[in-house]
Amino acid sequence: MAVSEVALVNLALQKLGAARITSLSEDSRNARSVNACYKMMRDRELRAHKWHFARKQQVLTPDTAAPAFDYSYQFTWPTDCLRVLKPRNGYVDWQLAGRKIMTNMSDTLNLDYIARITNTTLFDPTFDDGLACKIAWHCCEEITQSNQKKADIMTEYRMAIAEARRTNAIEVSPEEFQEDPWLSARR
Repeated sequence: MAVSEVALVNLALQKLGAARITSLSEDSRNARSVNACYKMMRDRELRAHKWHFARKQQVLTPDTAAPAFDYSYQFTWPTDCLRVLKPRNGYVDWQLAGRKIMTNMSDTLNLDYIARITNTTLFDPTFDDGLACKIAWHCCEEITQSNQKKADIMTEYRMAIAEARRTNAIEVSPEEFQEDPWLSARR
């Protein structure tokens, strides 16, 4: 079942025993609290793991400007990129600097990355629960003034994210290990 942003934050409010909202923009204390952290918590949770529903691929071309030193070429991250996973051009010596990927490779760069997913209907249901727990934890003190409730929510969050990661790991085929060229030459 597809879950909207409002349904997701209402799940967070339910975990806190707080009144639900009808819109993130409504003028209520609970709406202001969850609205203030929703996007930040969503992006943080997406970035934290290699969620298969958030993985994307893109072919990048080198920027016209070169890095100042160490590398000859740089590539700018896609605008929706939250986390670079790895270039897919075989063994590539690369390094991140800000929102750039620096390398000595002049061709295009095949990039796997975690994207900012704003359409909640694409979220995995187990991720929904983990994100709702994280939002509830973040808003707990402001809404409930209860440190015990905050600790309980963190325990629930850890269990929900562990389940989401297990489910995610089962549904994704294992990644192929790229052997280092130095090791190959030694054989």
